[in-house]
Amino acid sequence: MSTVPEPRSKEDKEYVAGLEKGLAIIEAFGLRSGPLTLSEAAEITGHPRATARRSLLTLQRLGYVESDGRYFRLAPRALRLGHAYVSSSPLPKLVQPVLETISERTKESSSLAVLDGGEVVFVARAATRRSLSDGLSMGSRLPAHCAATGRVLMAALPDEEIARLLGRMPRRALTPRTRTGIPELTALLEETRRLGYATSDEELELGLRSIAVPIQDQTGRTVAAMSLVAATGRYTLEKMVEILLPELLGGRRMLSAML
Repeated sequence: MSTVPEPRSKEDKEYVAGLEKGLAIIEAFGLRSGPLTLSEAAEITGHPRATARRSLLTLQRLGYVESDGRYFRLAPRALRLGHAYVSSSPLPKLVQPVLETISERTKESSSLAVLDGGEVVFVARAATRRSLSDGLSMGSRLPAHCAATGRVLMAALPDEEIARLLGRMPRRALTPRTRTGIPELTALLEETRRLGYATSDEELELGLRSIAVPIQDQTGRTVAAMSLVAATGRYTLEKMVEILLPELLGGRRMLSAML
């Protein structure tokens, strides 16, 4: 199943362009992480000002957006959209006790993420008392190319889709250690397929390492990635593979009977 939105032609009678524009406006708030002016909404979405204005006013009339006359912001009603995914998908509910068990055993934060284009989205999480203040929560996003979860999920895609995805995503360097080149990332994904897990060594944030494994349904399709994150002062990469990887694999076996 493709994770990269395919371009639609104007002749596609099943495609609702107005819905696409409204959803793009909603996503724009997440990209800016705050209120937007009309000009900012148009700039982020690439829509003409008149189109952005109609979308914002429609969303405001429906109760998804609020405005003080200059700035627009998402209204609490927008939470229904995220809640709809969580309540309709069984995976976050099934994995939560597994994550809590893993975090209790390892004293490290664990997460479940899914792929959304060039990003991973966290849909379940268990943090510990000594958890790193990494700011991640349910709904948080990270660039897939430098996240361990992203590499696991991308490695499950067909080669042609990987090439298309790597070519389209920004691949920004978040730290001096971030891998950004397409040949290097392609090789890392091939290694992930061979090993069955992926790591990220200070590529998202200096001082943090993570390790992730794929979660598959009964057909063998990878549907999510489960990960653990730890400070570099507590774990070397070798120790993560030795100590934390078996915990993730144990959690995956617990889930396999439920999926």
